[in-house]
Amino acid sequence: REAKAGEEMKLFARKAKTSVGLDIGSSLIKVVEVDHSKDEPVLTKYGIVKLPPEAIVEGEIMDQSLVVQGIQECMAKAGVTSKNVATAVSGRAVIVKKVVMDKMNPDDAKEAIFWEAEQHVPFDIDDVCLDFQVLNEDMGANQMEILLVAAKKEMVNAHAGIVKDAGLNPVIIDVDSFAIQNAVEATGENGAGRVVGLVNIGSDVTNINIIQNNTPYFTRDLSVGSNVFVEAVQRDLGVSFDEAESMLSGSSEIDDADRFRQIIADAATDISMGIERSVAFLKTAGDAERIDHAVLSGGGACVPFLREILSEKHGIDFTVNQAVSQMARAEGVFEAAGDDVEKVGPILTVALGLALRREAK
Repeated sequence: REAKAGEEMKLFARKAKTSVGLDIGSSLIKVVEVDHSKDEPVLTKYGIVKLPPEAIVEGEIMDQSLVVQGIQECMAKAGVTSKNVATAVSGRAVIVKKVVMDKMNPDDAKEAIFWEAEQHVPFDIDDVCLDFQVLNEDMGANQMEILLVAAKKEMVNAHAGIVKDAGLNPVIIDVDSFAIQNAVEATGENGAGRVVGLVNIGSDVTNINIIQNNTPYFTRDLSVGSNVFVEAVQRDLGVSFDEAESMLSGSSEIDDADRFRQIIADAATDISMGIERSVAFLKTAGDAERIDHAVLSGGGACVPFLREILSEKHGIDFTVNQAVSQMARAEGVFEAAGDDVEKVGPILTVALGLALRREAK
Protein backbone atom coordinates (compact mmCIF):
# COMPACT_ATOMS: atom_id res chain seq x y z
CA ARG A 1 0.00 0.00 0.00
CA GLU A 2 1.41 3.37 -0.94
CA ALA A 3 1.36 6.21 1.53
CA LYS A 4 -1.01 8.95 0.39
CA ALA A 5 0.11 12.55 0.52
CA GLY A 6 -0.60 14.13 3.87
CA GLU A 7 -1.36 10.87 5.66
CA GLU A 8 2.02 10.35 7.31
CA MET A 9 2.54 11.95 10.70
CA LYS A 10 5.29 14.49 10.16
CA LEU A 11 7.59 13.77 13.08
CA PHE A 12 11.03 14.13 11.61
CA ALA A 13 11.46 17.66 10.33
CA ARG A 14 13.91 20.01 8.63
CA LYS A 15 15.66 23.10 9.93
CA ALA A 16 14.40 26.67 10.33
CA LYS A 17 15.66 29.80 12.11
CA THR A 18 12.71 30.04 14.50
CA SER A 19 10.02 27.55 15.38
CA VAL A 20 6.88 27.54 17.49
CA GLY A 21 5.52 24.74 19.68
CA LEU A 22 1.80 24.72 20.48
CA ASP A 23 0.57 22.41 23.24
CA ILE A 24 -3.23 22.14 23.49
CA GLY A 25 -4.03 20.63 26.87
CA SER A 26 -7.36 19.95 28.55
CA SER A 27 -7.07 22.96 30.84
CA LEU A 28 -4.20 25.04 29.46
CA ILE A 29 -2.98 26.21 26.05
CA LYS A 30 0.81 26.64 25.99
CA VAL A 31 3.03 28.12 23.29
CA VAL A 32 6.83 28.47 23.08
CA GLU A 33 8.95 30.14 20.40
CA VAL A 34 12.59 29.12 19.98
CA ASP A 35 15.26 30.93 17.97
CA HIS A 36 17.72 28.55 16.28
CA SER A 37 19.94 31.20 14.66
CA LYS A 38 22.47 31.33 17.53
CA ASP A 39 25.04 28.73 18.56
CA GLU A 40 22.42 27.15 20.82
CA PRO A 41 18.59 27.30 20.80
CA VAL A 42 17.16 30.30 22.66
CA LEU A 43 13.66 30.46 24.16
CA THR A 44 12.43 33.89 23.06
CA LYS A 45 8.68 33.90 23.75
CA TYR A 46 6.04 31.89 25.58
CA GLY A 47 2.42 32.09 26.60
CA ILE A 48 -0.01 30.18 28.83
CA VAL A 49 -3.78 30.62 28.70
CA LYS A 50 -6.32 28.83 30.89
CA LEU A 51 -9.27 27.22 29.11
CA PRO A 52 -12.79 27.28 30.56
CA PRO A 53 -13.56 23.87 32.15
CA GLU A 54 -16.32 23.19 29.61
CA ALA A 55 -14.00 23.59 26.57
CA ILE A 56 -12.31 20.16 26.77
CA VAL A 57 -13.69 17.39 28.97
CA GLU A 58 -11.73 14.14 29.47
CA GLY A 59 -9.70 14.86 26.36
CA GLU A 60 -12.74 15.45 24.16
CA ILE A 61 -13.27 18.90 22.63
CA MET A 62 -16.73 20.00 23.75
CA ASP A 63 -16.63 23.62 22.56
CA GLN A 64 -14.41 24.17 19.53
CA SER A 65 -14.87 27.94 19.50
CA LEU A 66 -13.52 28.24 23.06
CA VAL A 67 -10.41 26.24 22.14
CA VAL A 68 -9.82 28.27 18.96
CA GLN A 69 -10.22 31.46 20.99
CA GLY A 70 -7.78 30.12 23.60
CA ILE A 71 -5.15 29.36 20.94
CA GLN A 72 -5.47 32.82 19.43
CA GLU A 73 -5.30 34.45 22.85
CA CYS A 74 -2.20 32.41 23.77
CA MET A 75 -0.38 33.34 20.55
CA ALA A 76 -1.23 37.01 21.08
CA LYS A 77 -0.18 36.91 24.75
CA ALA A 78 3.17 35.40 23.76
CA GLY A 79 3.62 37.94 20.97
CA VAL A 80 4.20 35.15 18.42
CA THR A 81 3.50 36.23 14.83
CA SER A 82 4.58 33.09 12.97
CA LYS A 83 1.70 31.05 11.55
CA ASN A 84 3.72 27.82 11.33
CA VAL A 85 3.46 25.71 14.47
CA ALA A 86 4.40 22.24 15.68
CA THR A 87 1.73 20.59 17.78
CA ALA A 88 1.15 17.14 19.28
CA VAL A 89 -1.42 14.50 20.13
CA SER A 90 -1.64 11.83 22.83
CA GLY A 91 -4.08 9.41 24.41
CA ARG A 92 -5.54 6.00 23.61
CA ALA A 93 -5.84 6.80 19.89
CA VAL A 94 -2.03 6.94 19.60
CA ILE A 95 0.07 3.77 19.38
CA VAL A 96 3.88 3.78 19.70
CA LYS A 97 5.61 0.44 19.37
CA LYS A 98 9.05 -1.03 18.62
CA VAL A 99 8.83 -3.56 15.78
CA VAL A 100 11.37 -5.94 14.25
CA MET A 101 10.99 -6.45 10.50
CA ASP A 102 12.97 -7.62 7.47
CA LYS A 103 15.90 -5.38 6.62
CA MET A 104 15.21 -3.12 3.60
CA ASN A 105 15.99 0.31 2.20
CA PRO A 106 13.94 3.33 3.40
CA ASP A 107 11.72 3.51 0.28
CA ASP A 108 10.77 -0.17 0.46
CA ALA A 109 10.26 0.14 4.23
CA LYS A 110 7.87 3.05 3.70
CA GLU A 111 5.62 0.80 1.64
CA ALA A 112 6.06 -2.32 3.77
CA ILE A 113 5.24 -0.48 6.99
CA PHE A 114 1.53 -0.52 6.15
CA TRP A 115 1.51 -4.29 6.01
CA GLU A 116 3.64 -4.54 9.13
CA ALA A 117 1.41 -2.09 11.01
CA GLU A 118 -1.66 -4.25 10.43
CA GLN A 119 -0.11 -6.84 12.74
CA HIS A 120 0.52 -4.36 15.56
CA VAL A 121 -2.12 -1.62 15.44
CA PRO A 122 -5.54 -2.39 16.98
CA PHE A 123 -7.34 -0.06 14.53
CA ASP A 124 -8.36 -0.43 10.90
CA ILE A 125 -5.18 0.44 9.00
CA ASP A 126 -7.16 2.67 6.62
CA ASP A 127 -8.24 4.80 9.58
CA VAL A 128 -4.77 5.67 10.88
CA CYS A 129 -1.86 7.99 10.08
CA LEU A 130 1.47 6.19 10.17
CA ASP A 131 5.11 7.12 10.58
CA PHE A 132 8.25 5.24 11.56
CA GLN A 133 11.92 5.68 12.31
CA VAL A 134 14.66 3.08 12.05
CA LEU A 135 16.20 2.49 15.47
CA ASN A 136 18.64 -0.26 14.55
CA GLU A 137 19.54 -0.94 10.90
CA ASP A 138 21.05 -4.32 11.64
CA MET A 139 19.55 -6.59 14.29
CA GLY A 140 21.20 -9.64 12.72
CA ALA A 141 19.41 -12.39 10.75
CA ASN A 142 18.73 -9.76 8.04
CA GLN A 143 16.35 -7.84 10.30
CA MET A 144 16.06 -4.26 11.53
CA GLU A 145 14.24 -2.57 14.41
CA ILE A 146 11.89 0.36 13.83
CA LEU A 147 9.78 2.63 16.00
CA LEU A 148 6.23 2.54 14.65
CA VAL A 149 3.83 5.39 15.38
CA ALA A 150 0.15 5.22 14.50
CA ALA A 151 -2.65 7.65 15.32
CA LYS A 152 -6.29 7.66 14.34
CA LYS A 153 -6.86 9.96 11.37
CA GLU A 154 -10.05 11.25 12.93
CA MET A 155 -8.16 12.55 15.97
CA VAL A 156 -5.22 13.93 13.96
CA ASN A 157 -7.54 15.70 11.51
CA ALA A 158 -9.64 17.15 14.34
CA HIS A 159 -6.50 18.40 16.09
CA ALA A 160 -5.12 19.91 12.88
CA GLY A 161 -8.53 21.42 12.13
CA ILE A 162 -8.62 23.27 15.44
CA VAL A 163 -5.16 24.72 14.78
CA LYS A 164 -6.16 25.79 11.26
CA ASP A 165 -9.39 27.36 12.54
CA ALA A 166 -7.20 29.51 14.79
CA GLY A 167 -5.49 30.82 11.64
CA LEU A 168 -2.32 28.73 12.04
CA ASN A 169 -0.50 26.17 9.91
CA PRO A 170 0.29 22.85 11.70
CA VAL A 171 3.53 21.97 9.89
CA ILE A 172 4.35 19.17 12.35
CA ILE A 173 2.02 16.87 14.29
CA ASP A 174 4.09 15.05 16.88
CA VAL A 175 3.37 12.86 19.89
CA ASP A 176 3.48 14.37 23.41
CA SER A 177 5.89 11.74 24.76
CA PHE A 178 8.43 12.39 21.96
CA ALA A 179 8.24 16.15 22.52
CA ILE A 180 9.00 15.62 26.21
CA GLN A 181 12.02 13.46 25.38
CA ASN A 182 13.20 16.16 22.96
CA ALA A 183 13.01 18.78 25.72
CA VAL A 184 14.83 16.59 28.26
CA GLU A 185 17.64 15.77 25.83
CA ALA A 186 18.09 19.49 25.12
CA THR A 187 19.29 19.92 28.72
CA GLY A 188 22.22 17.63 27.96
CA GLU A 189 20.81 14.82 30.10
CA ASN A 190 22.74 11.77 28.98
CA GLY A 191 20.70 8.58 29.03
CA ALA A 192 23.48 6.39 27.66
CA GLY A 193 23.50 3.07 29.45
CA ARG A 194 20.51 4.05 31.58
CA VAL A 195 16.79 3.45 31.67
CA VAL A 196 14.96 6.73 32.20
CA GLY A 197 11.25 7.23 32.82
CA LEU A 198 9.61 10.43 31.58
CA VAL A 199 6.30 11.04 33.36
CA ASN A 200 4.27 13.98 32.05
CA ILE A 201 1.21 14.71 34.19
CA GLY A 202 -1.36 16.83 32.36
CA SER A 203 -4.86 17.68 33.58
CA ASP A 204 -6.58 14.57 32.21
CA VAL A 205 -3.79 12.45 30.71
CA THR A 206 -0.43 11.23 32.02
CA ASN A 207 2.18 10.23 29.43
CA ILE A 208 4.76 7.63 30.50
CA ASN A 209 7.73 7.20 28.19
CA ILE A 210 10.52 4.77 29.07
CA ILE A 211 13.75 5.40 27.19
CA GLN A 212 16.82 3.19 27.04
CA ASN A 213 20.10 4.62 25.76
CA ASN A 214 18.20 7.73 24.60
CA THR A 215 15.84 5.60 22.49
CA PRO A 216 12.08 5.34 23.16
CA TYR A 217 11.42 1.84 24.43
CA PHE A 218 7.89 1.89 25.79
CA THR A 219 5.09 4.45 25.98
CA ARG A 220 1.82 4.40 27.86
CA ASP A 221 -0.88 7.08 28.14
CA LEU A 222 -3.00 6.96 31.29
CA SER A 223 -6.48 8.48 31.36
CA VAL A 224 -5.72 10.23 34.64
CA GLY A 225 -3.96 13.48 35.43
CA SER A 226 -3.59 16.29 37.92
CA ASN A 227 -7.36 16.78 38.11
CA VAL A 228 -7.47 13.80 40.48
CA PHE A 229 -5.47 15.83 42.99
CA VAL A 230 -7.76 18.85 42.63
CA GLU A 231 -10.84 16.67 43.15
CA ALA A 232 -9.29 14.88 46.13
CA VAL A 233 -8.32 18.13 47.86
CA GLN A 234 -11.79 19.60 47.20
CA ARG A 235 -13.51 16.52 48.57
CA ASP A 236 -11.32 15.81 51.59
CA LEU A 237 -10.79 19.40 52.74
CA GLY A 238 -14.19 20.77 51.71
CA VAL A 239 -12.74 23.64 49.67
CA SER A 240 -13.69 25.13 46.30
CA PHE A 241 -12.07 24.22 42.98
CA ASP A 242 -10.11 27.49 42.93
CA GLU A 243 -8.92 27.00 46.53
CA ALA A 244 -7.79 23.46 45.77
CA GLU A 245 -5.87 24.64 42.68
CA SER A 246 -4.28 27.41 44.71
CA MET A 247 -3.03 24.92 47.32
CA LEU A 248 -1.69 22.57 44.67
CA SER A 249 0.15 25.36 42.84
CA GLY A 250 1.76 26.56 46.06
CA SER A 251 -0.07 29.89 45.98
CA SER A 252 -1.91 29.14 49.24
CA GLU A 253 -0.51 27.84 52.51
CA ILE A 254 -1.29 24.29 53.61
CA ASP A 255 -2.41 24.21 57.25
CA ASP A 256 -1.98 20.48 57.91
CA ALA A 257 0.96 19.22 55.84
CA ASP A 258 0.67 15.59 57.00
CA ARG A 259 -2.99 15.38 56.11
CA PHE A 260 -2.40 17.07 52.75
CA ARG A 261 0.45 14.67 51.97
CA GLN A 262 -1.81 11.69 52.66
CA ILE A 263 -4.48 13.11 50.34
CA ILE A 264 -1.92 13.42 47.55
CA ALA A 265 -0.57 9.91 48.21
CA ASP A 266 -4.05 8.38 48.01
CA ALA A 267 -4.93 10.34 44.86
CA ALA A 268 -1.68 9.28 43.17
CA THR A 269 -2.68 5.58 43.17
CA ASP A 270 -3.62 5.32 39.46
CA ILE A 271 -0.54 7.20 38.27
CA SER A 272 1.64 5.07 40.55
CA MET A 273 0.03 1.90 39.22
CA GLY A 274 0.79 3.00 35.64
CA ILE A 275 4.45 3.46 36.55
CA GLU A 276 4.48 0.07 38.29
CA ARG A 277 3.01 -1.66 35.24
CA SER A 278 5.57 0.01 33.00
CA VAL A 279 8.40 -1.34 35.15
CA ALA A 280 6.76 -4.79 35.13
CA PHE A 281 6.62 -4.66 31.32
CA LEU A 282 10.35 -3.91 31.18
CA LYS A 283 11.10 -6.89 33.42
CA THR A 284 8.84 -9.23 31.44
CA ALA A 285 10.48 -8.20 28.17
CA GLY A 286 13.84 -9.00 29.75
CA ASP A 287 15.43 -5.72 28.66
CA ALA A 288 15.74 -4.03 32.05
CA GLU A 289 15.05 -4.78 35.69
CA ARG A 290 14.24 -1.25 36.77
CA ILE A 291 14.04 2.41 35.86
CA ASP A 292 17.26 4.14 36.93
CA HIS A 293 15.87 7.64 37.04
CA ALA A 294 12.51 9.36 36.42
CA VAL A 295 11.66 12.92 35.36
CA LEU A 296 8.32 14.59 36.11
CA SER A 297 6.87 17.27 33.86
CA GLY A 298 3.50 18.87 33.12
CA GLY A 299 1.25 20.78 35.48
CA GLY A 300 1.21 17.87 37.93
CA ALA A 301 5.01 17.86 38.33
CA CYS A 302 4.89 20.55 41.03
CA VAL A 303 2.04 19.08 43.11
CA PRO A 304 3.28 19.34 46.73
CA PHE A 305 4.82 16.09 48.04
CA LEU A 306 4.17 14.13 44.82
CA ARG A 307 7.83 13.83 43.79
CA GLU A 308 8.78 12.49 47.23
CA ILE A 309 5.77 10.14 47.35
CA LEU A 310 6.61 8.56 43.98
CA SER A 311 10.32 8.29 44.85
CA GLU A 312 9.53 6.43 48.09
CA LYS A 313 6.84 4.24 46.52
CA HIS A 314 8.95 3.02 43.59
CA GLY A 315 12.48 3.30 44.95
CA ILE A 316 13.38 5.52 42.00
CA ASP A 317 14.94 8.97 42.09
CA PHE A 318 12.23 11.29 40.69
CA THR A 319 13.22 14.82 39.71
CA VAL A 320 11.22 17.69 38.20
CA ASN A 321 12.02 18.53 34.59
CA GLN A 322 14.34 21.55 34.38
CA ALA A 323 14.47 21.76 30.57
CA VAL A 324 12.96 25.25 30.42
CA SER A 325 14.86 26.76 33.36
CA GLN A 326 18.18 25.36 32.13
CA MET A 327 17.72 26.50 28.55
CA ALA A 328 19.17 29.70 27.14
CA ARG A 329 16.43 32.32 27.01
CA ALA A 330 15.87 35.91 26.03
CA GLU A 331 16.60 38.37 28.80
CA GLY A 332 13.63 38.99 31.11
CA VAL A 333 11.26 36.75 29.15
CA PHE A 334 9.77 35.22 32.32
CA GLU A 335 10.33 38.19 34.62
CA ALA A 336 8.31 40.46 32.28
CA ALA A 337 5.26 38.25 32.80
CA GLY A 338 5.88 37.97 36.54
CA ASP A 339 6.28 34.20 36.31
CA ASP A 340 8.58 31.94 38.30
CA VAL A 341 10.43 29.84 35.71
CA GLU A 342 10.80 26.97 38.22
CA LYS A 343 7.00 26.68 38.50
CA VAL A 344 6.06 27.52 34.91
CA GLY A 345 8.87 25.51 33.29
CA PRO A 346 7.44 22.00 33.78
CA ILE A 347 4.11 23.17 32.29
CA LEU A 348 5.90 24.30 29.13
CA THR A 349 7.83 21.05 28.59
CA VAL A 350 5.75 19.70 25.69
CA ALA A 351 5.57 23.10 23.95
CA LEU A 352 9.36 23.50 24.31
CA GLY A 353 10.03 20.01 22.95
CA LEU A 354 7.83 20.82 19.95
CA ALA A 355 9.55 24.16 19.34
CA LEU A 356 12.92 22.40 19.34
CA ARG A 357 11.84 20.56 16.19
CA ARG A 358 12.61 22.60 13.09
CA GLU A 359 10.77 22.94 9.79
CA ALA A 360 11.99 24.75 6.69
CA LYS A 361 9.87 27.75 5.75
